Amino acid sequence: MIRLVPFSLLLLLLAACGGQPPRPAAEDAGAQAPTLPERKPLVPLQRGGFYLDDGPPDAIPVDLASVPDAVPRPEPLHRFANRPYNVFGRDYVPMQARTPFRQQGVASWYGRRFHGQPTSSGELYDMFAMTAAHPTLPIPSYARVTRPDTGRSVVVRVNDRGPFLHGRVIDLSYAAAWRLDIVGDGSGTVIVESVFPETDAPPAAPLVVAAGASPPSPPNVLRDIEEKGGHYLQLGAFGNRDNAEALKAKLARMLGGLGERLQIRSAGNLHRLQLGPWADLSEARRVAEQLRLAFELPSVLVK
Repeated sequence: MIRLVPFSLLLLLLAACGGQPPRPAAEDAGAQAPTLPERKPLVPLQRGGFYLDDGPPDAIPVDLASVPDAVPRPEPLHRFANRPYNVFGRDYVPMQARTPFRQQGVASWYGRRFHGQPTSSGELYDMFAMTAAHPTLPIPSYARVTRPDTGRSVVVRVNDRGPFLHGRVIDLSYAAAWRLDIVGDGSGTVIVESVFPETDAPPAAPLVVAAGASPPSPPNVLRDIEEKGGHYLQLGAFGNRDNAEALKAKLARMLGGLGERLQIRSAGNLHRLQLGPWADLSEARRVAEQLRLAFELPSVLVK
């Protein structure tokens, strides 16, 4: 599942400073809100360890222990969320088929800050469901997560990308972390093993464009849109073209196939970095929202 707070976004990107890393965004972000377990009377919760600016809710359903494990079922692989991608200069290549997998390492969890936000699959994150984020397991897929020191285990549905910090191998939903009793400590050693439905769907064909990218439009289509006055997302304006080129290169690595639409439009000594064009205003707004949620990347709609 990863995480950024804009300070001066352009300086942050140009300096490649730390912060909460972005989640690869999905092309299909129009998912419906997840179904939550039936809410019973709420009880206060002591805060434990969690990501910066994140944490548990102030109150949680008392029936959290009864939230069922995810049940593996045949599903087609996501069209976009299994593409190779790059975060903070590191390349990740998701698995293109559901095959046996076993890994031991540190699990962490993420909570209220991301609750209701789109995951890399486009589904909305539900901190009370049995889900998880993994850097390379197929989306969607299922994994059994076990604490070797206690024997506690849960089955989660992988529908997001992450974590990318501190050598962690999996990010659990709040409910899954609660079941494994790692909420208070914020993290814990686990074994991650892939699990399968009795009859799995055929895997999607391998994809080679970075995760979260829209399929690039043919150049002639983009030219037609531009000639008709398409909509752009302006990401920055610079007096020095070298700075605009540096930001363009960095964003191109982050955005993968979507980076094909980056361009610098110069007028005199002003160099504007823009993404586009889109013929449909609503589509441009949807991409702007994806950039904001996945990368905390602000933009201005221009025409």
